[in-house]
Amino acid sequence: MQNQHLLKTYLALVMTVVFWGLSFVATKVALESIPTFTLIFLRFAVSALIFLILMVGKGFPSFSGRDHFLVILTAFFEPGLYFIFETIGLQYTSAPKASLIIATIPIAVLILSSLVLGERTTLVSAAGVVLSLIGIAILIGGGAGFTWTLEGSLVGDLLIFGAVISAALYIVSARNLGRNYSALKITSLQIMYGALFYLPAFLWELPRVDWPSITFRSLTAMVYLTFFATVAAFFCYNYALTKISASRASVFINGIPVVTAVGAWLILGETLTSLQMAGGLLVLLAVFLTNLPSLKRGKARGGNNDGPPAGSTAPVRKGP
Repeated sequence: MQNQHLLKTYLALVMTVVFWGLSFVATKVALESIPTFTLIFLRFAVSALIFLILMVGKGFPSFSGRDHFLVILTAFFEPGLYFIFETIGLQYTSAPKASLIIATIPIAVLILSSLVLGERTTLVSAAGVVLSLIGIAILIGGGAGFTWTLEGSLVGDLLIFGAVISAALYIVSARNLGRNYSALKITSLQIMYGALFYLPAFLWELPRVDWPSITFRSLTAMVYLTFFATVAAFFCYNYALTKISASRASVFINGIPVVTAVGAWLILGETLTSLQMAGGLLVLLAVFLTNLPSLKRGKARGGNNDGPPAGSTAPVRKGP
């Protein structure tokens, strides 16, 4: 039974990577006729409505005052600040440099999860993170006709680092909450607060939206972003964070560029070179190595040993 839970956990992470990986392709299509903040707000507003309907049937989640504040912080970090930092930062720095900076999220999570959650970092896990960084560098630089242009202002680089810290704080916060609450409860409030966070920007942009010019192609992409890249992906990732350590779950994020590259090749007709494929395989190998200790424990003990399941009354560790 415990092995089945472990299988479900890694299946949820794979689905998250696929949904978020293809979201970059879908976002590119959606932005062809939908303004930036209008797209982001509608994406999270419709997702929030879906969770609101679910909550009406299942009952609204009950959090302690401290944990409710932690949910607000989780939503503030991601989707909130993460999308703001990444979107604005990309306007001031190069895409290759931004991609490499974003790939350091697992490193930030390793540090924070050790300090905040008391999670231990093994040598294998650390090596897996480094290996995934190398794989992403190969994936980015292996494109046909690609040249390394790492120009960009310090402001842009700092904004992308802001996105890294925001994502790491989200992962650690959600992992902390996941020790005592279900993924559905965490995700529902996270998405609702996320929609409220983007409401002012949407209202500012609203007078300039040309609604008749929005294409069916862009609307289809927005539907994907809503149901798969938001509702399903955040639920799957938060579910995984209730089952395994934040550091191991975070390494899966580095698999997102692999899915994006393959998706762009299949859907947008972009080139995918042999070197890029080699880099992608290296990232996948790194993800496997990082999670190998958890898989071995699950096989040996009949389950994972990263922490109590959601809803458990076991105390939350606050230190090493």
